[in-house]
Amino acid sequence: MHFASVRIITDQVENLTGFYEQVTGRTARRHTPDFAELALPGATLAIGSTATVRLFGAGSAEPAANRTAIVEFRVDDVDAEFARLAELIGEPVQKPTTMPWGNRSLLFRDPDGTLVNLFTPAPSPAAG
Repeated sequence: MHFASVRIITDQVENLTGFYEQVTGRTARRHTPDFAELALPGATLAIGSTATVRLFGAGSAEPAANRTAIVEFRVDDVDAEFARLAELIGEPVQKPTTMPWGNRSLLFRDPDGTLVNLFTPAPSPAAG
């Protein structure tokens, strides 16, 4: 088995795609006006419109209703990313904070309310 992607369903494909392009610094591949993908090392973030939900079964996914999943991106410097993205993300859920396990983490919501975590891994003990 190979993990392929996480897909976010939205009523605002272009808006959400543009948001994640700014967050990741990557250009999305727009297959149709209803579907885009941001290919990143390790996985792909797919963004699909509510029109695509009918293909899986009407009502099987609801846009802007997620309160369980967190979309996470590992970055080199959380504090630098916070400075770069401050205007885009507005007031974060949590400003850059060192977590009990050592990772430095920034939490904010995308335009549909999905929680996004940018984190820098804790330094390895050998690096200290």
